[in-house]
Amino acid sequence: MQHAVGSPLPPPHQPGHGPAAGWSPAAHHPGQHQQQGPAAPAHTQPPGYPAPPPPAGPRHASMPPPPDTTGHVTLPPGGPVGIPSAPQAPATPDPTATTLAVLLIGPAGAGKTSVAKYWADHRRVPTAHISLDDVREWVRSGFADPQTGWNDNSEAQYRLARRTCGFAARNFLANGISCILDDAVFPDRPVVGLGGWKRHVGPGLLPVVLLPGLDVVLERNAERTGNRRLGDEEVARIHGRMAGWYGSGLPIIDNSQLDVPETARVLDDVLTRAIASPPKW
Repeated sequence: MQHAVGSPLPPPHQPGHGPAAGWSPAAHHPGQHQQQGPAAPAHTQPPGYPAPPPPAGPRHASMPPPPDTTGHVTLPPGGPVGIPSAPQAPATPDPTATTLAVLLIGPAGAGKTSVAKYWADHRRVPTAHISLDDVREWVRSGFADPQTGWNDNSEAQYRLARRTCGFAARNFLANGISCILDDAVFPDRPVVGLGGWKRHVGPGLLPVVLLPGLDVVLERNAERTGNRRLGDEEVARIHGRMAGWYGSGLPIIDNSQLDVPETARVLDDVLTRAIASPPKW
């Protein structure tokens, strides 16, 4: 199920702006003054001993690291993904060499994760696969499994996982890495479903629906294990709701008779058309 985006995360700590920035003992003890009196005699080092090194001066918290210091690679901040512009030349755009943000939609057993991983593995540009279920299952102790009942905890974890996926996608894309996300988005919940992903990632997100026949998703679901496997009635209910994507204007791939590589090739064809004429959603 889909849920609206939560409140924004607090900004990270910035060097030089923390609670200790600009702190000095004198500032916290305004009533103390240096004691007046005769100057102390200079300390002399015994003969035969090297002179001690001078004391190191204070290092400001915002002082930049030396040029040869590692671990300080500047990364562009992630922002909303804009709509991809069609190439000016009449040549057909090549989705395998274009930085894209793709949302693969489909019911349980549609093959979203398998297709997304294969597609990401075989692109000519760096590409990341971000699965909502994988991110949701980062929670180990206290994991709220919706199969045992939908409640406030499972809803909060779904919302947090979706927001985390969107945050990760924006940062990958800002640094030249394409992303393909997968989620079971329902067409009858546009505000908290597809609209939520649009808010999380940006208007340039390209949604594609993967929708094989019911018998296919039932067969694939039966091969699953753990909390990824759903009951047949639940799979049929989800598949029936997904049929609402027909007539929505989004591209739909029926991969009932296609294996994973063939589905990935069809996905490239769909994305080629989507780049040239982005869908209205």
